[in-house]
Amino acid sequence: MKNTIKNLAALVIVAFVTLSFTAIEGDKKEIKTDKSKVVWKGYKVTGSHEGTISIQSGFLNFEADKLTGGEFVIDMTTINTTDLQGEYKGKLDGHLKSDDFFGTSKYPTAKLVFTEVKASGKNAYAVTGDLTIKGKTNAVQFTISVYGNKATASLKIDRTKYGVKYGSTSFFENLKDKAIYDEFDLVSDLEF
Repeated sequence: MKNTIKNLAALVIVAFVTLSFTAIEGDKKEIKTDKSKVVWKGYKVTGSHEGTISIQSGFLNFEADKLTGGEFVIDMTTINTTDLQGEYKGKLDGHLKSDDFFGTSKYPTAKLVFTEVKASGKNAYAVTGDLTIKGKTNAVQFTISVYGNKATASLKIDRTKYGVKYGSTSFFENLKDKAIYDEFDLVSDLEF
């Protein structure tokens, strides 16, 4: 009986010491790129345009079901306008891929790396991240909501911080109705 108690005590101590010094590793959840969607919307004086862009790769990190980080690579060559058809769609898609906008032949990808994640509600998180577009990196802040194996996020991005100045009244005068607003929106629906 004494040996059984000693063995049990020894087992409990070993288990306690082992668990005390073992780091609990987070759970890295890969984004299902074929089931995830990113929609962009840009604004100009006379209206707006919208479309989609594909996620090349990405993941979200969790610890005990709490979001702790993430990273995404966007395939800039997939910029696609969805509110136009035919010749006008082709022209806008080509212009967005040109050096006037995102220069996708030189910069085929953009990247977002989470640098800070704070819970802001039951399933919501305030995120600060480093966004790199056209080789320029700037901090962005946004909210992401996570429900089960899905997440949604909305970002407002000032394109001029990334050297995308075409049609910007911040850099060019007398654009009148040809002006394009500096900020554009990205809305993502993610599945992992």
